[in-house]
Amino acid sequence: MKSTPRSPTGRRALSLLLGLLAAGATLQAAPLRIIVFGAHPDDCELDAGGTAALWAQAGHRVKFVSTTNGDIGHATQAGGPLAKRRTAEVQAAAKVLGIATEVLDIHDGELMPTLENRRTFVRLIREWQADIVIGPRPNDYHPDHRYTGILMQDAAFMVTVPHFCPETPHLARNPVFLFTHDGFKKPYPFEPDLAVAIDPVMDVKLEAIWQLESQIESLWVRGDFERVVPVPQDGPEREARQQEFRTRFARRNSTQADDYRDLLIRLYGETKGRTVRYAEAFEVCEYGRRPAEDELRRLFPFFEP
Repeated sequence: MKSTPRSPTGRRALSLLLGLLAAGATLQAAPLRIIVFGAHPDDCELDAGGTAALWAQAGHRVKFVSTTNGDIGHATQAGGPLAKRRTAEVQAAAKVLGIATEVLDIHDGELMPTLENRRTFVRLIREWQADIVIGPRPNDYHPDHRYTGILMQDAAFMVTVPHFCPETPHLARNPVFLFTHDGFKKPYPFEPDLAVAIDPVMDVKLEAIWQLESQIESLWVRGDFERVVPVPQDGPEREARQQEFRTRFARRNSTQADDYRDLLIRLYGETKGRTVRYAEAFEVCEYGRRPAEDELRRLFPFFEP
């Protein structure tokens, strides 16, 4: 059977249709863009390192931002040398996770919810063209943690206002804002909307955190900055120290998996949900976009049973 030749108009229409379909496929496949705020050069890695690694492995773009430089977070070292050391550590961790990272030049312990810092948060979110913004709740023992949470909340909606920080183009749509897990109960406890199984990347997360040697040798010895226990540089002693570290820090995420088992089952299905060993949990902040569950599953494309 002989085919009927298409007219030039028909060919143009077909070409236009194919172009639109291709553009739609490209749009659908566009990588997600996620920015995570933490108060110090270790908070993002601890709270969201596993989920960040999952996103990165799937081709999405993730950026960690430390809102202070961590220059007093050590038993014996402080000031500029410590800030440089901790910046180098999170840069090494970012390479392990496959993400970007930035450390703001604000002294540890001195972050305040000022207008200028609000502008900084808005600019960072806009420049990253974020679909998702993550940070701590504003309920915490540490003022830097609290004010990071407040500044993140204050940036919500403002990122869409054209005449606020007009030098940085505004976002057409408010991102989804999320809080990372914490155990504080007042004025209200953390209430997770998502629990992400990080078993496939738990070793990657632990390897990233292992780069933060200033914290391993000082803060994470006892938690009170009283002494330094140097990390051995080689041999069985280093292996033993690393194994001790891995056991201790894996427990943080195994506890979340146990605490939010019902949520894991709902998201992953009965079989997989019951077998998850390690998880990171997140709560939707009502000041950002309030996504339905189908959008959350698109933004967190990890929940196939």
